[in-house]
Amino acid sequence: MIPSRRMLAALAILALLGLPLGILSALGEPPSAGWRSLWWGLLLALALLAALDALRLRRTPTPLVERRLPTRLPLGHWSEVRLLVRQHSAAPLSMEIFDHPPAQMDFEQLPRRIHLRPAEHCEFSYRLRPLQRGLFAFARCEIRLSSALGLWHSRRLLALSDSTRVYPDFAQLHSAGLRAVDDWLNRLGVRQQPRRGLGLEFHQLREFREGDTLRQIDWKATARMRTPIAREYQDERDQQILLLLDCGRRMRSQDDQLSHFDHALNASLLLAYAALREGDAVGFSTFASDQPRFLAPAKGQAQLGTLLNGVYDLQCTRQPADFNAAVDQVLVRQHRRALVVVLSNLRDEDDDELFTAMQRLARRHRVLLVSLREEVLSRVQQRPVENLDDALAYCGTLAHLERREALYRRLVAHGLPVLEARPHELGPELVGRYLAWKRAGAL
Repeated sequence: MIPSRRMLAALAILALLGLPLGILSALGEPPSAGWRSLWWGLLLALALLAALDALRLRRTPTPLVERRLPTRLPLGHWSEVRLLVRQHSAAPLSMEIFDHPPAQMDFEQLPRRIHLRPAEHCEFSYRLRPLQRGLFAFARCEIRLSSALGLWHSRRLLALSDSTRVYPDFAQLHSAGLRAVDDWLNRLGVRQQPRRGLGLEFHQLREFREGDTLRQIDWKATARMRTPIAREYQDERDQQILLLLDCGRRMRSQDDQLSHFDHALNASLLLAYAALREGDAVGFSTFASDQPRFLAPAKGQAQLGTLLNGVYDLQCTRQPADFNAAVDQVLVRQHRRALVVVLSNLRDEDDDELFTAMQRLARRHRVLLVSLREEVLSRVQQRPVENLDDALAYCGTLAHLERREALYRRLVAHGLPVLEARPHELGPELVGRYLAWKRAGAL
């Protein structure tokens, strides 16, 4: 229990009133007994009121607080947390409420001051924005009660345990659940390539329509039905996609609020969402991780929840990327041919190890190497050169990019396609490449 500003102000006023009395006594001209009695009377009255006010506040029951917290929160987005406060005191209560969110979250609209009449309840909300993924616990809530006369404050800590999972930035995908995936991806900026022919998988027979080609005509069915009948094909389904994510130190680079690792994870889940909507099976694997994960490819929208629950708490490590170990793990666990998407930040020093590992992987699977390009390199290229340091930085950046381009050219020449993208463009670029290959029957 601590004194309020009102209590401190009353004490300050009494001190100011007592100052002239003390000065007069020091000068040998003591004030009249009436003034001294009045001052001591005010002091005793304040002490008595303060004691009664403190006793009443001490006996005041603590209000009940209930927190309504979403079980899942999207990374980097504002969400709403609601608090319900009920008081059972026979007298009105003024209070200030402060929830205790984890340190890895920003918050707004806290603390909140409210006034409740007897047996009244109040519900309000505050905003919360997670800055990291993972499982987070809310341990307590704090209430500061004000006494009836406003002379004291009582701090009450309530054990209010809750937990929530912070998922990758996937809120926009859930909001698009009922829309056609192609239209939604177009809004993201994904440009699908025009089809270069028919699908690969037979779908059904139907009547010949304007725009159909002669090669679609089923001549046996046409002769039987005595009317032109065409075959209808669809894109091949039930293909398998395995996302292989680098969790090592090279993915710790950060150009904005999210690290390259978080951008790669978001792009992986975006590709998984699109592939599952296309009828393919999607799996997930990690390497250079303290928390190795392998989720076997599976079909259906339920797999999306499995992927989210399996990767939401992944964190980037300081381990080096071991491509040979990653390929060994894939070859042991993934027996059926699949499109393996390797997401990393490729460097020119990866040359020999990367070639050996990816060529082994490409003998059994279709491989796509995805590399994130640092935004800082683009900024250095565009910055004007005004002194020697700027010139050295510019030349060093060009040399680094040239070595990286040489690595990409060598990979492509050996049949290992590479997709390089800036972090914020990675998702649409990756999904666009997948859809283009699927439409062309290249998976």
